[in-house]
Amino acid sequence: MPSDNNQEMFPIVDEQGNITGAATRGECHSGSKLLHPVIHLHVFNSKGDLYLQKRPEWKDIQPGKWDTAVGGHIDLGESVEIALKREVREELGITDFTPELLTSYVFESDREKELVFVHKTVYDGELHPSDELDGGRFWTIEEIEENLGIRDTFFNSPSKLGVKIPYSVSFPCSYSCSIQVTIFSESGLSLGATKPTQFPFSSIINF
Repeated sequence: MPSDNNQEMFPIVDEQGNITGAATRGECHSGSKLLHPVIHLHVFNSKGDLYLQKRPEWKDIQPGKWDTAVGGHIDLGESVEIALKREVREELGITDFTPELLTSYVFESDREKELVFVHKTVYDGELHPSDELDGGRFWTIEEIEENLGIRDTFFNSPSKLGVKIPYSVSFPCSYSCSIQVTIFSESGLSLGATKPTQFPFSSIINF
């Protein structure tokens, strides 16, 4: 069974993205809260459906959950742009896409702390999920809304999914905090009214 390489080297950064050091994956995921950068790409089709990947059971964090179309760490020595292209090629097998940077933010869980660079693209071509994923598919927004909060569906954290819903949601995490979820649409960042809801997640997810 595959496994994450805990000796893989990641850059350590400040909240502006300036490199301040380096550490292994294992060190970054040990609760050290060493801030390290990651990329996310939300893939929409022209109908407005959102592609989600299924995390494999062997992942060290939140296995078996539906998640962002593409997400991964920026390796030591990589730029955001190079890491994004590499991860998209590795996870979905595509190179002919046009990404748009939406935002960046700091995400923190009990295991790690990330500087997340969030992108989106509209893509109607064929997707070829990596053998290291448990597949993936496009979801209508109605499907996502219907399944959020259902325990046997187990979506990844909505704060990472950035799903296109015309409102923001706040939800309690297991470590007594409240997170405001940023909602994205295929046309950009969408900030709406707050609609509270409950999610059955044991922790906030990362990669």
